[in-house]
Amino acid sequence: MLLTLTTTAPAATGPPSGGPSATGHPVTAAPATDLGFLLHKHPDRAQRFDTAAGGAYVFYPEATAARCTAALLLDVDPVGLVRGKGNSRATTAAQYVDDRPYAASSLLAVAMAAVFSTAMAGICKSRPELAATPLPLEIRVPALPCRRGGAALAERLFAPLGWRVDAVTAPLDPAFPEWGDAPHHDVTFTGTVRLADALTQLYVLLPVLDDGKHYYVGRDEIDKLVREGASWLPGHPERHLIARRYLAHRAGLASAALAQLGTVEDVPVDAVSAGFEPGLVAVDQDPDADLTPDDPAAPGAAATGDQAAPEPGPDAPAEAASPVAERAAETPEPSRPPSLAVQRRRAIMDVLRAADARRVADLGCGDGKLVGELLADARFTEVVAVDVSHRALETAARRLRIDRMPERVQARLRLVASSLTYRDARIAGLDAAVLCEVIEHVDPPRLPALAAAVLGEARPRLVVITTPNVEFNVRYEGLAPGAPRHRDHRFEWTRAEFAAWVEDLLTRYPYTARLGGIGTADPALGTPTQLAVLERVA
Repeated sequence: MLLTLTTTAPAATGPPSGGPSATGHPVTAAPATDLGFLLHKHPDRAQRFDTAAGGAYVFYPEATAARCTAALLLDVDPVGLVRGKGNSRATTAAQYVDDRPYAASSLLAVAMAAVFSTAMAGICKSRPELAATPLPLEIRVPALPCRRGGAALAERLFAPLGWRVDAVTAPLDPAFPEWGDAPHHDVTFTGTVRLADALTQLYVLLPVLDDGKHYYVGRDEIDKLVREGASWLPGHPERHLIARRYLAHRAGLASAALAQLGTVEDVPVDAVSAGFEPGLVAVDQDPDADLTPDDPAAPGAAATGDQAAPEPGPDAPAEAASPVAERAAETPEPSRPPSLAVQRRRAIMDVLRAADARRVADLGCGDGKLVGELLADARFTEVVAVDVSHRALETAARRLRIDRMPERVQARLRLVASSLTYRDARIAGLDAAVLCEVIEHVDPPRLPALAAAVLGEARPRLVVITTPNVEFNVRYEGLAPGAPRHRDHRFEWTRAEFAAWVEDLLTRYPYTARLGGIGTADPALGTPTQLAVLERVA
């Protein structure tokens, strides 16, 4: 099973020749071999990776300044696949004799995700400008099954994304032309696309073309489809076919996925999980909560102090489900500083209280810990928990024990499945919106859409944003140099980069801003978490 990626021309990594890059260094044309930096695989080395289906090999058949090709070869073990299904003995020869070892399928997609995960996330510390730049790419899949649609189906799926599709078919057996053409095609995709976009599109569309997966398809596959397709699938003319095939023709899953992708008008209301408003951003809200700095004092005491949690008001949830009780349980002994996640929530709560915010949205609420703290304080009269992931909202609902909440507390809470990169009237007009460890999960090209949706359309009076400070990462044990704190992070910014982004927002939207940090500061590196508080100009 083979896939090759070729870049055929040098690409500028910044402004026109002679100008400085974003880092201030002169810009020169990048050789094609910089593909190795983007893939995080050196052109001079062949590498092997173990996957559930067999060995995955990455090597470079050619690597020159003008043209560079990276190949991913998956050596599938068909016997291992059958035995891995839990069968003690094969029941038919077809289980062993099929096209799985060579036909591109979900096996290849899973191998891509395992081998090229950093490239799929659009992360390249050594060539950040190149990672954000569309490249001239040629992708070849020599044995691509296009079931129930043929080569025309590949055209329908890839052409709207800017690819030229060239497919070569061959007879199933030249000796028996009456048998017709083989179901596999030698397909070449040519286009100028960001490498991360190309890989995520292949990750989704290879199983769609094969119309099957080698593993069980459940609700967690919705999150994969939404995560990898968020930037291109909502406007795709074949989005219904893609969702249906990717999710193994399970109509309920496909409808829920389309709802999360923002195509709500196409989805029956009863397709959305009961208790959630249909609409759409799935993130792990505390990705660095388990990281340990090499200095036991850092991140250290909370930037906002170790004040005790406020007593629950009359509208607090029942004691068994009290987020205040959970917060107290999370608060460490005096000899052990609180986790960075706890410090973030405390800092955010202090900002909201100081601004006298009453109606608050937690955008990208994850498992709902901040939502629980908001509900525990009766001054917050409306709390809106927003996430793209139905599974995340279900987890938050279980954690908050909504079924055991007093009615007056339930009346203050709304759970909304909604995308931060699309307009949504349900989150408009609130006092405050919180983006806690969220923006780094959004592809950089989508950040303007997020800003437009939150600052331009929802227009809360106050916006609180936190994001990792990449400069502080060197303090974390076990974090490889250049690695992000979480595998889903699309980027992590320095203090200067975050400040520049916030400054740009102020030129576009009527807000003022103040910057700060959360966690114990290192004199040279700053705090582990960056904080921005934006206030709308009256």
